[in-house]
Amino acid sequence: MMNMKRSGIIGLIVFGVVLVAIVVGYAFHINRKAAQDAERAVESTEVQKVLMRDLERNYPPTPKEVVKYFAEITKCFYNEDYSEEELEELATKIQGLYDAELIANKSQEDYMADLRSEIASMKKSNYTISSYVLSASVDVEEFVENGYSCARLYCTFNVKQGTSGTVRSMEQFILRKDDDGHWKILGWDLVEE
Repeated sequence: MMNMKRSGIIGLIVFGVVLVAIVVGYAFHINRKAAQDAERAVESTEVQKVLMRDLERNYPPTPKEVVKYFAEITKCFYNEDYSEEELEELATKIQGLYDAELIANKSQEDYMADLRSEIASMKKSNYTISSYVLSASVDVEEFVENGYSCARLYCTFNVKQGTSGTVRSMEQFILRKDDDGHWKILGWDLVEE
């Protein structure tokens, strides 16, 4: 009887040790997987982060947010390394922010040729966009023109050439609401300071 009691206690201890080992092993596995996921997230390039946005489901809700996404894509064009496929995806994303009237001004082939030329020129001159600053929300001017809701706001790009100082480039953006209620970029111009 004593042997049975002793073997029952030993069995219970062995079962407890195995259970603890399983729990510790599972916790280790979960922590390791979380660390790997975090590492993968950190490894995403700025281009990949910008391309992850789904404009069909998550279109920027305000004129300011539209111009902010435009500026993020523009920074990718000039600051980052990317494949030809990623360049075309970035171009598609930025065109998703454009008003149909703006897109109609150029064929897709001409648009891509001009875009490639502009990017090559900026990179050859060693220009990068170090940062950008958008108009404060209270400075976004909304108005109606030809029956369309429109908005005007400013974005200042801080452009750096190599290791030299930064030059400010202020752009005025005009946006127009489309039939789906999305703010689309109708055009932009350099503002002479």
